[in-house]
Amino acid sequence: KDKTKPERAKPRFVTMEHNTSRGQHFLCNPLIVQAIVDKSNILASDTVLEIGPGAGALTAKLLDKAKKVVCVELDSRWVGELYKRFPAESNSGKLTVINQDAINVEFPYFDICVANLPYQISAPFTNKLLMHRPLFRCAVLMYQREFALRLCAKPGDELYCRLSANTALLSEVQHLLKVGRNNFKPPPKVESSVVRITPRPTHSGMNYLEWDGLIRLCFGRKNKTLGAIFRQKEVQSMMATNYRTHA
Repeated sequence: KDKTKPERAKPRFVTMEHNTSRGQHFLCNPLIVQAIVDKSNILASDTVLEIGPGAGALTAKLLDKAKKVVCVELDSRWVGELYKRFPAESNSGKLTVINQDAINVEFPYFDICVANLPYQISAPFTNKLLMHRPLFRCAVLMYQREFALRLCAKPGDELYCRLSANTALLSEVQHLLKVGRNNFKPPPKVESSVVRITPRPTHSGMNYLEWDGLIRLCFGRKNKTLGAIFRQKEVQSMMATNYRTHA
């Protein structure tokens, strides 16, 4: 027995009801959990940010690899479970649990983000993550399959969209593995995928809000050409107003 590792409470059979309206579909396949950790390439000196840890199946593996794990969990019931399961790590400061909404909270410093995301926050969380500074090394995230494929889509692909363009500008995205719905408890109604996001430095003079406004216009009307979009009177009027205001 390794006496250098802190004693942990054994995983308990938790009977609390899962709040599926908050996306509480927890990974229950240990092989998938281990695959996510392995593909994260965590170093012993890393601080890892985990979103929506739930009962801590992924958290336990992250604690074995990282120097520190910071969890953001909205549901206070599961915050209590994490403290019960990892008392030594929480007392030593190796585990920190933030009981707040991941979209609104200010993230502390981290090297890697690893998460089985509540799918309803996929878009705002991804945008927040890509705008986070200082840059992190990578993020390994579980998404709904269709959302993951949109993230990874290339120009010319049927699923290529505003999300694809913005993500490609700010990062490199790699599809890592497919995860069936039966690997979760309770099973969601959709299939899932794990992707790796590696941020790339942006030019210091770039105005991301202006870029996003342009991309929003370009992808706002799927069945129109760019020429047709920019010939519309309301679009020309808006652009002229913006030019007079900011030029």
